[in-house]
Amino acid sequence: MDVPERVAVVGAGAVGLTTAYDLAAGGAAVTVFERGTPGSGMTGRAAGICYDAYAEDVDVAVADRAMRRFRELDGNHEFEFHEVPYVFLAREGDDAGATALSEAVDRMQVHDRSVELVDADELGERFSMHTDDVGLAGVSDSAGWADPKAYVDLFVDKCENEGVEFRVGEAVSIRTDPPGVVGGDGETVDYDAVVVAAGVHSRALLAAVGHPIALKPYRAQALVAECEYDGPTVYDATDGSYLRPHPAGVLAGDGVEAVEADFDDWDPAADDWFVTESTAAVRHRTETDPTVERAWAGLCGATPDRNPLVGPVASDVYVATGWHGHGFMWAPAIGELLAADVLGADESVPETFDPRRFDGDEEFEVVEGMTFDE
Repeated sequence: MDVPERVAVVGAGAVGLTTAYDLAAGGAAVTVFERGTPGSGMTGRAAGICYDAYAEDVDVAVADRAMRRFRELDGNHEFEFHEVPYVFLAREGDDAGATALSEAVDRMQVHDRSVELVDADELGERFSMHTDDVGLAGVSDSAGWADPKAYVDLFVDKCENEGVEFRVGEAVSIRTDPPGVVGGDGETVDYDAVVVAAGVHSRALLAAVGHPIALKPYRAQALVAECEYDGPTVYDATDGSYLRPHPAGVLAGDGVEAVEADFDDWDPAADDWFVTESTAAVRHRTETDPTVERAWAGLCGATPDRNPLVGPVASDVYVATGWHGHGFMWAPAIGELLAADVLGADESVPETFDPRRFDGDEEFEVVEGMTFDE
């Protein structure tokens, strides 16, 4: 294949920026198009949780690569990767959850994940958190969190140092034959390759040029609460909530609406019921008295098989979306792999993620990403 000299990346979230930088570092002249400002989309609403405790080999390979790169980036341009354990638990009485957790840990250990099963007593001895209601828990030592905004700032800087051009504040569309980007003024600029990394909006961009993808947006919510907490990241599978340490105290989430959302008409503010229930969950698990600082909602992208859509959809036109909430966590690896794919390097995106495995008109149920059967 001919190696593209000029590449357009549509979308300046974590995945788009990482891809743009790796393309530029590989020798391409790159232009990034973003209708807002870098990181102003769903990356800016991400929780920033990172771990490699997966049960499938493809996921493990991507997570390994991402975690390695997060650690390598630590300390660059005010970006920090905070190492904290990841605890995932099922409460007493949740027999189905405990069984699924145990089976997942078995599969994780087959893939040499640093994860173990513990009971409530051991969990309480290791961490400062409420554990009396825990039936069974898994603990992964290879985990942490990072601030998505700091990651965006770092990669904007890295992109600029590699000569990447930014065109922000402009809604664009794409063309596929030949590859190109149509600006707000209607002018089309041709490129050797186009990468669409515009989150859930990627669906509309590609559908408009006759390349539908199997993607459904769904709404999820999170909040930041002030309190004293220095424990691990915790995912409570019984009630579907999570929390992680945050400079203010805790970042917590839940509020997933497992139905397709309208990406042109959705509420970015958190619901009152979510704020009430999530605050109660934080109070219960951390044994603190949290005060909500801010709360919000965002859109995640679901696919029929819960694997992302990463790779070519047409000649020299690529997509990267469908993360089930794991886009920021996987961004360092996906950007690297997708850039290699575009540039024709030996390493490339796993075939499992090929967006052409679906026709784009499939009917499927929305399933959230943070579950035991990953």
